[in-house]
Amino acid sequence: MADINFGDGLRKVFLAGIGALATTVEKSQEIVDDLVKKGELTVEQGKALNAELKHKVEEAKETSETKSEAAPAATEDKAE
Repeated sequence: MADINFGDGLRKVFLAGIGALATTVEKSQEIVDDLVKKGELTVEQGKALNAELKHKVEEAKETSETKSEAAPAATEDKAE
């Protein structure tokens, strides 16, 4: 059968996901900073919220990396 390589497409999807996560983090930090400036959040609450958001993004990134590493191996097994 024909060799099918999904690696490049999968890599692009993975990088797009990371870009989306990074954009989301930046936007959420802006929102938190605005709330702090308006006095709706204290500085400490804002820092805690930013730290929590960064932690969740790191977890999502690690999960994505794990899935993307496992996917090429699965497609190679099917191709054989």
